[in-house]
Amino acid sequence: MATPAHQETRKFTRGLGKPGTAAELRQSVSEVVRTSVLIVKPKVIEPLDYENVLVQKKTQILSDVLRDMLQFPLEDFEISTLRRHGRTLYPTVPENAEREAQSLFVQECIKTYKSDWHVVNYKYEDYSGDFRQLPHKVSRPDKLAVHVFEVDEDVDKDEDTASLGSQKGGITKHGWLYKGNMNSAISVTMRSFKRRYFHLTQLGDGSYNLNFHKDEKISKEPKGTIFLDSCMGVVQNNKVRRFAFELKMQDKSTYLLAADSEAEMEDWINTLNKILHSSFEVAVQEKRNGDVHDGEFVSSGSMDSFQVCTAQSASNGAKSLSETRLKLFTLDPDTQKLDFSGIEPDVKQFEEKFGKRVLVNCNDLSFNLQSCVAENEEGPTTNVEPFFVTLSLFDIQNGRKISSDFHVDLNHPSVRGLFPNNTSQYMNGGGDLRLEAQRLIHGVPEAAVQYPRLGVFSVTCPHPDIFLVARIEKVLQGGINHCAEPYMKSSDSTKVAQKVLKNAKLACSRLGQYKMPFAWAARPLFKDASGTLDKSARFSALYRQDSNKLSNDDMLKLLADFRKPEKMAKLPVILGNLDVTIDNVAPDLSNCVTSSYIPVKQFNVSERTNIFFEVEEFVPCIAKCSQPFTIYNNHLYVYPKHLKYDNQKSFAKARNIAVCIEFKDSDEEDSASLKCIYGRPGGHMFTKNAFTSVLHHQHNPEFYDEFKIELPTQLHEKHHLFFTFYHVSCDSSSKASTKKRDLVDTQVGYAWLPLLKDGRVIMNESHIPVAANLPPGYLGCQEGTSKHLNPEVKWVDGGKPLFKVSTHLVSTVYTQDRHLHNFFHHCQSTVSAAQITGGELVKYLKSLHAMESHVMIKFLPTTLNQLFRVLTSAPQEDVAVNVTRVMIHIVAQCHEEGLEHYLRSYVKFVFKTEPFSSSTTRTVHEELAKAMTSILKPSTDFLTSNKLLKYSWYFFEAFVKSMAQYLIESCKVKLSRNQRFSASFHHTVETLVNMMTAHITQKYKDNLDAARNANHSLAVFIKRCFNLMDRGFVFKQINNYSNCFMPGDPKTLFEFKFEFLRVVCNHEHYVPLNLPMSFGKGRITRFQDLQLDYALTDDFCKNHFLVGLLLRDVSAALHEFREVRQIAIHVLKNLMIKHTYDDRYTSKSQQARLATLYLPLFGLLQENVNRLNVKEVSPFINGRDESLLTNALTTPPRSSTFLDTSLHKDVFGVISGTASPHTSSTPNINSVRHADSRGSLVSTDSMNSLSERTNDKTNSLDKSQAASTLGSSLLRCDKLDQAEIKSLLMCFLHVLKSMSEDALFTYWNKASPAELMDFFTLSQTLPVSRNRAGMMHARLQQLSSLDNSYTFNHTYSHSDADVLNQSLLEANIATEVCLTVLDTLSIFIIGFKTQLCSDHGHSPLMKKVFEVHLCFLRINQSETALQQVFTSLRTFIYKFPCTFFEGRADMCAAFCYEILKCCNSKLSSIRSDAAHLLYFLMKSNFDYTGRKSFVRTHLQVVIAVSQLIADVISIGSTRFQHSLSIINNCANSDKTIKNTAFPSDVKDLTKRIRTVLMATAQMKEHERDPEMLVDLQYSLAKSYASTPELRKTWLDSMARIHVKNGDLSEAAMCYVHVAALVSEYLRRKVFPLYICAGMFKQGCTAFRVVTPNIDEEAAMMEDVGMQDVHFNEDVLMELLEECADGLWKAERYELISDIYKLIIPIYETHRDFGKLAHLYDTLHRAYSKVTEVMHTGKRLLGTYFRVAFFGQQYQFTDSKAEVKGFFEDEDGKEYIYKEPKFTPLSEISQRLLKLYSDKFGQENVKMIQDSGRINPKDLDSKYAYIQVTHVTPYLEEKELTDRKTDFEKSHNIRRFVFEMPFTISGKKQGGVDEQCKRRTILTTTHCFPYVKKRIAVMYQHHTDLSPIEVAIDEMSKKVAEIKQLCSANEVDMIRLQLKLQGSISVQVNAGPLAYARAFLDEATAKKYPDNKVKQLKEVFRHFVEACGHGLGINERLIKEDQQEYHDEMKANYRDLARELSIIMHEQVKTIFLYCICCCYERVITED
Repeated sequence: MATPAHQETRKFTRGLGKPGTAAELRQSVSEVVRTSVLIVKPKVIEPLDYENVLVQKKTQILSDVLRDMLQFPLEDFEISTLRRHGRTLYPTVPENAEREAQSLFVQECIKTYKSDWHVVNYKYEDYSGDFRQLPHKVSRPDKLAVHVFEVDEDVDKDEDTASLGSQKGGITKHGWLYKGNMNSAISVTMRSFKRRYFHLTQLGDGSYNLNFHKDEKISKEPKGTIFLDSCMGVVQNNKVRRFAFELKMQDKSTYLLAADSEAEMEDWINTLNKILHSSFEVAVQEKRNGDVHDGEFVSSGSMDSFQVCTAQSASNGAKSLSETRLKLFTLDPDTQKLDFSGIEPDVKQFEEKFGKRVLVNCNDLSFNLQSCVAENEEGPTTNVEPFFVTLSLFDIQNGRKISSDFHVDLNHPSVRGLFPNNTSQYMNGGGDLRLEAQRLIHGVPEAAVQYPRLGVFSVTCPHPDIFLVARIEKVLQGGINHCAEPYMKSSDSTKVAQKVLKNAKLACSRLGQYKMPFAWAARPLFKDASGTLDKSARFSALYRQDSNKLSNDDMLKLLADFRKPEKMAKLPVILGNLDVTIDNVAPDLSNCVTSSYIPVKQFNVSERTNIFFEVEEFVPCIAKCSQPFTIYNNHLYVYPKHLKYDNQKSFAKARNIAVCIEFKDSDEEDSASLKCIYGRPGGHMFTKNAFTSVLHHQHNPEFYDEFKIELPTQLHEKHHLFFTFYHVSCDSSSKASTKKRDLVDTQVGYAWLPLLKDGRVIMNESHIPVAANLPPGYLGCQEGTSKHLNPEVKWVDGGKPLFKVSTHLVSTVYTQDRHLHNFFHHCQSTVSAAQITGGELVKYLKSLHAMESHVMIKFLPTTLNQLFRVLTSAPQEDVAVNVTRVMIHIVAQCHEEGLEHYLRSYVKFVFKTEPFSSSTTRTVHEELAKAMTSILKPSTDFLTSNKLLKYSWYFFEAFVKSMAQYLIESCKVKLSRNQRFSASFHHTVETLVNMMTAHITQKYKDNLDAARNANHSLAVFIKRCFNLMDRGFVFKQINNYSNCFMPGDPKTLFEFKFEFLRVVCNHEHYVPLNLPMSFGKGRITRFQDLQLDYALTDDFCKNHFLVGLLLRDVSAALHEFREVRQIAIHVLKNLMIKHTYDDRYTSKSQQARLATLYLPLFGLLQENVNRLNVKEVSPFINGRDESLLTNALTTPPRSSTFLDTSLHKDVFGVISGTASPHTSSTPNINSVRHADSRGSLVSTDSMNSLSERTNDKTNSLDKSQAASTLGSSLLRCDKLDQAEIKSLLMCFLHVLKSMSEDALFTYWNKASPAELMDFFTLSQTLPVSRNRAGMMHARLQQLSSLDNSYTFNHTYSHSDADVLNQSLLEANIATEVCLTVLDTLSIFIIGFKTQLCSDHGHSPLMKKVFEVHLCFLRINQSETALQQVFTSLRTFIYKFPCTFFEGRADMCAAFCYEILKCCNSKLSSIRSDAAHLLYFLMKSNFDYTGRKSFVRTHLQVVIAVSQLIADVISIGSTRFQHSLSIINNCANSDKTIKNTAFPSDVKDLTKRIRTVLMATAQMKEHERDPEMLVDLQYSLAKSYASTPELRKTWLDSMARIHVKNGDLSEAAMCYVHVAALVSEYLRRKVFPLYICAGMFKQGCTAFRVVTPNIDEEAAMMEDVGMQDVHFNEDVLMELLEECADGLWKAERYELISDIYKLIIPIYETHRDFGKLAHLYDTLHRAYSKVTEVMHTGKRLLGTYFRVAFFGQQYQFTDSKAEVKGFFEDEDGKEYIYKEPKFTPLSEISQRLLKLYSDKFGQENVKMIQDSGRINPKDLDSKYAYIQVTHVTPYLEEKELTDRKTDFEKSHNIRRFVFEMPFTISGKKQGGVDEQCKRRTILTTTHCFPYVKKRIAVMYQHHTDLSPIEVAIDEMSKKVAEIKQLCSANEVDMIRLQLKLQGSISVQVNAGPLAYARAFLDEATAKKYPDNKVKQLKEVFRHFVEACGHGLGINERLIKEDQQEYHDEMKANYRDLARELSIIMHEQVKTIFLYCICCCYERVITED
């Protein structure tokens, strides 16, 4: 019965087949992981009692040198009072305002505007945020070191190779020669010579090279090199070409060269022979030296001298490096990224804010009608009468006036002189201006503000539909039309002007104080909604004012048509110009006064100064435009609107009506008006009365005037507006009587308007009656009851409301809101009554919910202050809860309007608890905590509780501030922490935290924002509690919070938890909170005696609570999916970055102490070491490096002492099986050649190695055991991604770099072998994860990362400077990583030499340490880093020679490979260091063997050179030659080995290297041609039959190429050949020792069962190369396992058993039952696979093609031209190509065409479409031709009896067939009777599959078939196909029907019947041999029989819907049979019987 885990596995595996994104795959993996193991809640670890521990360990803490890291500083926080600084010079609150104020609301408002700011300062708060907020900002390093990387060196840079490595002096020669083909196997013809420029040069070691180039630029890298130290002689050879000579080489090959003349030839021969002679003499002398001293061991202190040298170089290097070493995190790119996610908003004090401010500058108003107004006509020409301008803003979008009026007098002084001297008394309410001109108002002389011209308007919501409107008035004269008429004429106006002037003088003297409307103009203010001023616009024409359209509503209607020219054109225009400009207001505007005329700071008092006047804005009554009031302002604006006097009978004349406005505080008879109305220009600042403008002859006048009144601080019931109406007499003509002329105005009524109603100022439109008389106490007359109560008042028109007036209050001390007013009024009444009734108060509190939001914002500080006062004063609990509810409502409203910053300002600067006194029983924090707890109870209204959660920050901030103020004011701050607050308060806080946590963890689904905000607020609150409360109590709260979260929670909850931890861990005293000290028993005197924790033990988590909790949670998060992991790692890393930059912990000892807190990170990373996917991190590791790193990072060899990661794989095969996107050890085949056939029929297994699939099936016992050992922790096998690995490793490296050596040694001594291995695996991963790929890659990477930057708001720039900086950072990180790891390794090697030397230096630990060293050479490192690596390696060789020179040569081989690569570096310093290091290796080997030889190093260097060539790494360059010459020079100049054979041996080695290089010169040329490359490597492998190690090297290389190209069968064959090679070696060398080892007796012949090609390996020759071969049984076992793995990938499952038959006996001998079980399990699965593929038929083992090449070269243009070759030696050759799976002909044709087009040029290559024989003479020599033909394996009848399965028919095949149709007449196609066919059978030199994917054709056999034989062949094929379909176990009905249709249907039966008519008809049959005719007849009988059988099967299988189709086929079948019977003259009885039977059965069935 299957277990649930199995079901999950199947479910998961099924899911893998579905298409989906990588993210979905990862999610499903995570779900499987969760459901496959029971989720166990983590163990609860109680935190330590912090306060008690401090007391207990007081002595230890005080005696600690770093005690500052263990203690909180004293007086950590304080309360401060900041002076409130307004923007005005004088306070805005009037001096006596506080005394006058009686209303509580007014009092509180004034108190708000006058009080200072109250702030709680946390002294170290700057350290309590993210690392980006530290006081010393984390900045980019000023100057980073520029590190040189080889990858940054220009690849194509011309290097002066002629001089590089060459020696001055010596023989040189250069000139043109012809070079024959290098490959000696090809016969050289005249055509194969190429013209090259040769240059003879001497290297630094004295040897000579003959380089050849394509042209005379010898400074470039040569095309090839002939190394003359391998040359034996130079002789003339004229057989092939004139003037030719050949160079005979040591390996018996030759180089053929030819000159242009005999003299040149002889010169070259003489020069070369001279060189060879001198070289020979030197070699003889060296041999003599070696023979004399052979065997003598001279210990001349070489090692001692080296040691001194190394020590010096190391110390010098360390010294220079230590000066430039940087903090690691300085270099981390994340440190430089802008990330504002964790930064709290900057809180500012309340201040006055303005909208968009606009400066309006009034310059001039001029009309066309002008004249000189002076009596003597001397003076300027001006307007002929005075005009007055009023400017204001109108918003037509919202239909309202949005500013008060700005009055301007632009009249010339001479025009102002038209008024008599005392007129201004009337204009402004009396008083002598001359006496009062110097009177100061708010410190400003009144004269200075008399004539304002510069207005500053403010617009909160700018948009294009706001207009600046100018209204122009003049002195009253008469009707508007009459007065405007002279100004509208454009004719000569001198007389008119004089007339108007005369009238004006009269009017000014008589009616100077009365104005009349005259004209208006407007202009738009803004271009757009962002507030861009429309400066280009000008004022419109001056339109005449229409007496019927005066009001503001009429103005809005006119403005609505302003942009409609057709409408505006109809308005009458007055000829004139108003010059007003607008501009932006400078921020530092000086000499400005507010709308209350209070000067703003930076005010310079002077009469000449231009003063700027702020114009009051009427801000819209909406919350978003509102702001909390900060200044005192108390203005009332009065707007008389309309008077309806047409029906009045009280007065004789009442037409030209003016309204006089006054403000009074009494209705007594002698009460005076208050002087509080703002005056107009030219008059006093304040007046007692003011007049409206007058409309001539209007009974029902409209008014548009605005009057601004400064209200008293405290209003009472008697304050009222008083209106007097006057009839103004305009008749000033001579006809009028003197009395009439003198009488200017007559009173025609009175009206009044009380200002207060229900205690609030009236703020709406009022319709009031007009009285004809004015008795005392008139305010008592209510309009409704006036007639009855006060008969003294005589009402006009029966007391109807004739007068319409409106008011607008702009006050910061009075509110219009009823609910707010009532609440304050009730509070005042209860205070005076000295009792508080809770019920009433609750009612008023609830009504505050209805308060308008804009009022709430405006009076925010005052309202909140009062609410907090009520909170602590009310005894009832429901009052406190309701107060809190109101606050929640206010806070929510502020947030919804986006105005929460006002709340932050309030809490930080305004909020202050009531002063502490002993009688005070309640505090804000206590009451608030209780109220919050009540509201969070489940029974409470969930909307309120949700709001409280969402905006809880506000309450917690007030909570904390109250606590701090309470502690300081009550002096309890001096008490110990656990005595500061009561137990009940602690209980309340705990309850609150628990309730908050419960809400957070439950409400995140329904209300994510509320939960997220609550979580953050709670974290900030708890963080702040550390400063105020018992810290152990706070730890307990954090623990309670943490215990509410579970493994497997949704991602959101993980986000919450880590956000909480991020905030709490950012506490400024995080380090002391974690107590980084020892908790061991007894006294500890030294730091190194600390009991350090390297794992997350319970004690660690308890004693270092916060860091323990964080690391536990990070550890748990690593078992979650990617997003969660990233969040966790981000929090941890940012915290560690913060420690690095905290200037309180800068010293090394402090950083080391900090590192002890993070030591458990080691254990955490080791748990996840198998998930560090380095290949993904470093995309620039390629080829061989990748496999080396893969090997390096896999688990150590299996033994009982080391961690066996197969455990993870067994338990969680679910994750790590075929599904894993990363574990594939071979490249994804689909990626090889785009979307070609290689991916078409690929099976999942071909992409996975055998070892990975061994985990598919495990028994349940194993699973349960594994799970029990793992406990609750779940080991994951999915890989971490790039960013995660980099961040984790940076943290690891930071700890590694910071911790002390003692701590490191403590760790290493404690660690188990497995943990040590994991530690070094991590160390090895570090440089790989920080591999730098150079500037080019950096640029590409930068650009690609722009599209997918992750998680946070990282901002990148495309600029080159940023890319350069990014690259510089990466370079420095890579170098720093390298140096840090090397430092660590050097410490380890010193302390653990004994352990490393175990097992002769071949222990797994040694291998791991060595791999870490080598890792730096495998990846891009800087020059600085590499120099240190070389120093470390030199020390390593010196200390552990046995590792390199004894036992298996793996480490020596790997070392040689990497160092030789460095010898080819583009950086000369690296080349030099590498060459010296390689020399040191050789010399150390020589010394180690007692100065006999260095065979080990010699062989491994040659093998490494071969591998490098095989990997197509260009090491034949001049740079490499230079390195070789350095090695030779070292040997020649080393005095310690002068008289030994060592120098000559070194020279021999360099010769051999050069020989190998020459033999592989073509390798680079063919690196893009996989077939040619493999052929070349194959020929090299063949040439090294005498050196098994080298042959193995080349076979391994071929396997890598095959795997890379997806040719897995060929790769498997390479593995088989390698195993056979080793087996053969062991047979010859080891067999005498292993009598029982059966396989060794057979050697390579044991593998013949796999492939007959294996006989090649028997050709092994015994040679000196075998002296240091370390093949043994273990090596062979590894190779055989590799063979099996390769065969599985190649899907050749049948062969696995043959390999395992060789392994099983050995494992049986060793009694290794575990491995035997594994093998048999694999065999079981292999055979299961065989049955599966045989059943499905979906395995294709390859497609074959014959490929022939034609075309060697083409023409010479002249005798010196270069001969361009094509296929050269391949010309005319035929190959069989094996292509993977099903590859169509078109695909291989295209591939080859592209390959050779790239090589020879597209225009030079042609494909031959025909498959027939090609005569090369018929082809054009200008072109290269390729012929591709599809061929199939050919097996004779005899072979088919042995090869029964499809696999056997496809394996070990060497014969192939293809057929070509032809006719005797010469045409390709003809009639059936003339169609012939040529069958060609090709035989290859080897069987397929082979180590190569193309094999040459050895010979071919042709057979021509006559027409009748073609017919027999074709019909036989048809019969065979139908029979095969019919005999299948599961008949493929569709294919059967198609085949039957093609055989018997009428439409297509021309085929079979055509053959019958052509060859069986009586007339034609005589032409053909009888036996052929009989044979064809027999075939036709079989054909009819097979078709009948097929029809019978089809009838059995079809359904009803196909019956008709079947009947039709049956009829066709009968017709076919009948036709054949006629042709063949016989009855095919069996067929007809079959048909009759079928019919008979059908009839019976129907009956």
